[in-house]
Amino acid sequence: MTGVEGDYAFIVMEFIDLGGQPDADRFAVALAAMHNSCNRQFGFHGANTIGSTAQVNTFCDDWVDFWRRNRLGFQLELARQNGLDARLIDAGHRLAEKLDSFFSTYQPRPSLLHGDLWSGNQGFDTDGNPVIYDPACYYGDHEADLAMMELFGHPGERFFAAYTEAFPIDSGYSQRRELYNLYHILNHALLFGGSYAAQALLMTSNLLAEV
Repeated sequence: MTGVEGDYAFIVMEFIDLGGQPDADRFAVALAAMHNSCNRQFGFHGANTIGSTAQVNTFCDDWVDFWRRNRLGFQLELARQNGLDARLIDAGHRLAEKLDSFFSTYQPRPSLLHGDLWSGNQGFDTDGNPVIYDPACYYGDHEADLAMMELFGHPGERFFAAYTEAFPIDSGYSQRRELYNLYHILNHALLFGGSYAAQALLMTSNLLAEV
């Protein structure tokens, strides 16, 4: 149920009683099944948010173009508007021009993604069922969800072994992982400041050095 009360909007969702025993294999298989739910195009039927930041999901046939415009490019424009380091913005635009090089031998499918799958947005209910919540959904490269799972922790080798058996991971994932997580670090720089802008600049420089 959703609604608006005065200046506030709200959503009421099903209560999930968390606290079940973690099961990496079960979680991996369930996530792979969700990622195997695919669309014809990349994007989503409407805009949503990543944290409190707007997330543009305009449908697109080409993944690189989608990421260039709706993810990296959108964040760089917000960075410019908010006065972040000009070196970061310049380097980000140079990286955006070279995105194709990260996909020369890899063409992702438009998989259904959680979109913000850090460890705080996943768990197990008391029956042991894996659950994910607080999503920023869209159809995109399944690697983007996997990368986010490694940004502030790591789901473990057992998870990746079980996931790969259900949904093979391309050998170039380790290179693209930094590219996908740059989106989230740029967003953190906008939302929280601190050292995130410097981290984003370092990540961008590292990615540029690879192309």
